Amino acid sequence: MNNPLVSAKWLNNHLQDQDIVLLDASQSSNASAISSEYDQLQIEGARHFDLKDAFSLKTTHLPNMLPSARTFEKACRNLGIHNSSKIIVYDNLGNHFSPRVWWMFKTMGHQDISVLDGGLPNWIAKGYKTIQKKQMKFERGNFNASFNENLVKIFEQIKTNLNNQTHLLIDARPSDRFNGIAPEPRKGLPSGNIKNSINLPYNEVLKNGKFKSKKQLAQVFQTLPIDDRPLIFSCGSGVTACIVLLASELVLENKTSIYDGSWTEWAERTIHISNTDGSHS
Repeated sequence: MNNPLVSAKWLNNHLQDQDIVLLDASQSSNASAISSEYDQLQIEGARHFDLKDAFSLKTTHLPNMLPSARTFEKACRNLGIHNSSKIIVYDNLGNHFSPRVWWMFKTMGHQDISVLDGGLPNWIAKGYKTIQKKQMKFERGNFNASFNENLVKIFEQIKTNLNNQTHLLIDARPSDRFNGIAPEPRKGLPSGNIKNSINLPYNEVLKNGKFKSKKQLAQVFQTLPIDDRPLIFSCGSGVTACIVLLASELVLENKTSIYDGSWTEWAERTIHISNTDGSHS
């Protein structure tokens, strides 16, 4: 498989395939305060991917940080995921949380994962079956994680990149937050941007909850000053950055990574420096 996206029609035709594991990455809340009318519904057989708890680092106050490989591996085994599993992930907002999960599995060495394009809303719009959410139990899986550090960037690497500019940093937050004229959703966190970063709000790569066509995505990226440097994606907490990263991988050849701490970490650790001259470092 290894296609980043699958359609609702494809999934409906392959739902009973051997080794298919369907993950529901819907979350009860999000920083963008977007709500879903499908909170109580799921695709039959879907297993809940607990992004906020089981699959986030517990030793930091920063939200949604990637857990250790061993923690990720254990949580996957608890979901009955095997090394041979063909994973499809969706969420009830369309393509909101699912690209993050797609990126997490790639980072942990599992390539056979795809996002259900348009998620649960598109699945329902196409007339496919849903059931009421229910808890499921699984036989323990044998999933093995193999962490690829090249797909994740940390604070120190972003700081070094300010000067050497070996990577291009793309921020997926709304433009008003990037430009410092709208507040961040996290209380007490100033808005603004990382020096030399460029802005591509995540909704620019989506249309009606699905990814734009490859032709449309190519046009979106052509409007940006992108060269052949590797791309680093950030946002508020590393979730919507993965939407834009996935979009880039559909049409660009650049190597990609996520700044996992994103603006939440950067602002907390540097904003006192930037206040002295009014700019955002």
